[in-house]
Amino acid sequence: MKCPFCASSENRVIDSRISKDGHAIRRRRECTGCGRRFTTYEFVEEVLPTVVKKDGRRETFDRTKIRTGIKKACEKRPVKTEDIEKIVENVERFCQEYQGNEIPATAIGENIMRELQGLDGVAYVRFASVYRQFRDVNDFVHELQRFLETNDDKH
Repeated sequence: MKCPFCASSENRVIDSRISKDGHAIRRRRECTGCGRRFTTYEFVEEVLPTVVKKDGRRETFDRTKIRTGIKKACEKRPVKTEDIEKIVENVERFCQEYQGNEIPATAIGENIMRELQGLDGVAYVRFASVYRQFRDVNDFVHELQRFLETNDDKH
């Protein structure tokens, strides 16, 4: 582990504890070169399937892309950051549990839409408009009708 201040690789752990969320070990370190302290986190490496895009390209799973898309859909909506993070975690867990080495991007998109549907209707439709690539207002209206029918079934 290199010191972020002087790049020395010599340091010692002065404190270790489990992170607040329980998914990592937080370590306070002290650089033996410059004496400054810094924090590192140790995570279990998760093996995620490769994402197969609609055009056939393959990408590694990117949690940041998921978060960015959800944040855009929830922009200026009364959605808590914690709720967005919970969706990101749920989507990542869904991908981890997926059977196979590759997962279609459509499966991820549909999973995100299910998560957003229960959280915020406007965010759901915003995400759907980008994900399903609405071509005109009729596509938008059709998706709204599907959303309203699905939500009517829940009440």
